[in-house]
Amino acid sequence: MEKAFATVLARTPSKKATARVALVDLKESSRFLLSECFRQFGIETVVTSAGSAERLRQEKFEACVINLRPGAEKVMEAARTSPSNSRLVLYGLGGSAQDTLRYSKYGINAMFHEPLERPAAMKLVRATHMLVLHEFRRYARIPIMTEVTVVSADGHRLNASSLEVSSGGMSLKTSEDMPSESNVEISFSLLTLPRVAVRSVVTWRKAKSFGVRFDHGDDRRRKIKEWIDGYLES
Repeated sequence: MEKAFATVLARTPSKKATARVALVDLKESSRFLLSECFRQFGIETVVTSAGSAERLRQEKFEACVINLRPGAEKVMEAARTSPSNSRLVLYGLGGSAQDTLRYSKYGINAMFHEPLERPAAMKLVRATHMLVLHEFRRYARIPIMTEVTVVSADGHRLNASSLEVSSGGMSLKTSEDMPSESNVEISFSLLTLPRVAVRSVVTWRKAKSFGVRFDHGDDRRRKIKEWIDGYLES
């Protein structure tokens, strides 16, 4: 009887570890609000302040929310160079669009804007929690913010920032208008992906944002697909 019971226990699958999000240098009200948002999706939050960079080098986290103020770069560097956290979902809090682009080499995935409000915070967590939980197969698009150069067919050049990228295209944010069906070439880099350029066409546009589809005939698109495949499988 005891032997049989032990066999049943041995075959019982262990409970999957809870995904953890580090909350770095956030004020108490922000910590409380974000903890509530992540908890609704079964995600644990861990408050860190002093020694945050060292913890991100040594401990495994699935995501990190960091206040974009002086000292943030050291923590992001620690996370992205850590073998266990190099692919973690990185959220920024506060800061301007220029701040986001200044840190673009660290691949900030999404931004919580201040003042932090519950509806907007919940919307962002809901949109990205699948990545935090490593449900990559269900998530075709990767939210990531990096600087993008867009060159139109007539040679006009504009700067934009990425919102999401997939193997087939990218959504961008910019203050300049870009007509639908425009042929463009975009260039950007993503963490471990060196700067790559690819022909694209504008497929949709809204106020201050538009989306492009990569040209299937441009072989350079394969580098983007390979990077995304590696990101989702790591």
